[in-house]
Amino acid sequence: MSQAQSGIDSLHQRLQAVGYHAPRALVTAVYLALTLQRPLLLEGEPGVGKTELAKALSQVLQRPLVRLQCYDGLEQREALYEWNHTAQLLHMRAAQMAPTFGTGASSLPPEGASATLGRPGGGGHTSTPDEIEREVYQQRYLIRRPLLQALMTPAPGAVLLIDEVDRADEPFEAFLLEYLGEYQVSIPELGTIRAQAAPLTLLTSNRTRDLNDAVKRRCLYQWLDYPERERELAIVRSQVPQASAALTEQLTRFVSRLRGQPFANAFQRSPGIAESVEWAKALVALDTVTLDPEVVQDTAGILFKQREDVAALGPLVDQLLQPDAPPA
Repeated sequence: MSQAQSGIDSLHQRLQAVGYHAPRALVTAVYLALTLQRPLLLEGEPGVGKTELAKALSQVLQRPLVRLQCYDGLEQREALYEWNHTAQLLHMRAAQMAPTFGTGASSLPPEGASATLGRPGGGGHTSTPDEIEREVYQQRYLIRRPLLQALMTPAPGAVLLIDEVDRADEPFEAFLLEYLGEYQVSIPELGTIRAQAAPLTLLTSNRTRDLNDAVKRRCLYQWLDYPERERELAIVRSQVPQASAALTEQLTRFVSRLRGQPFANAFQRSPGIAESVEWAKALVALDTVTLDPEVVQDTAGILFKQREDVAALGPLVDQLLQPDAPPA
């Protein structure tokens, strides 16, 4: 077995150990993202495990998870950095007041204006405007947002999750290009800041809109589909061990049928893995031994978030609950 295959197998097993049951293709994509130090773009329907993968990798790799939740109108300062304006103003005020104190002023505490300015000696030193400007644009006045936090995380680096990047606008995608391509950002007052250790960067998208080709070119790509029944069964069992084997079998069969034909066309959106796990937890809380039409109707709001989907489920419940036909 090659070193690469051994590494993929090891990563697969470690993910399973923390409860994340990933298909082989996804584990391979993560391994390549780690090996090649490239961002990984994950696309798929909501609830198929994109965000959970970042959380699982943070555990497996023992790296801090840094999350940037995207939304319409997200600004660069919320993603990268902003200056602590209050501290900067206090610094400038201290610099202006410093010359009014004598070198022997006893009212100035050790941590007062002179210490704040980072200059030895008494307060008699006068800073020029240029000096004050340089002093207030130091990293101690920098508020680090997710991108900068990830870049400045020491080895082995962070796991950076840029979640639901499709919800941000196109100018924000353009802003991300420098980070995605070179793991660096430019701050006008400080210059270029490069990663201390390359973050493992995962971008997720629910495909509410197409992403720019320039973003895609800088990333490895993986599509996450709804899981096959056996993998979903393993996920539910690991996440909800309190559920009986019979109940998890019945639950995963029910959800798998919902997503397949001829039932899928009846719903606006099929339930994801997240809904399956949440449904299992709810059924355990209700002391459910086996699924029946009544309990399905009573808990339909866990599987579906649209009134039309809940209504469409009613006439189909009996068919969905039928046992598998015996093999011929």
